[in-house]
Amino acid sequence: MEPLRRRARTFTAVVVTSFALVSTGLPAAQAATISTTAMMHQSDIANQRAKIGAMLKRQDVRKELLKLGVNPADVQARVNSLTDQQVQTLADRMNQLPAGGDSLLGVLVFIFVLLLITDILGYTDVFPFVKKTVR
Repeated sequence: MEPLRRRARTFTAVVVTSFALVSTGLPAAQAATISTTAMMHQSDIANQRAKIGAMLKRQDVRKELLKLGVNPADVQARVNSLTDQQVQTLADRMNQLPAGGDSLLGVLVFIFVLLLITDILGYTDVFPFVKKTVR
């Protein structure tokens, strides 16, 4: 009976020491609720990252990057390392750019208005529907 008690005491000491060492090394678990706003923000950032990634996968963008001497894989790696704030800034700038590069429609409207004004003033004779002023 005595050898059994000695083994039990040794076993108990080992188990207690193991539990003490394991429990002191682990941080305490913490739980908190996530607000809807924070969840929406994370979703927006994920959507913006996906939009930037899709833009970088386009063939015309890849050709332009290669023409400029930039490896598209390096660009993708840099985009993946952007912070949330940088991703949001980049996505906002992309949304502000015109869809077709320079605005051709704006240039055409400007030329039309310029010709219309010069036609009204009598300097040109482009539009037949304009009543000319006599100089």
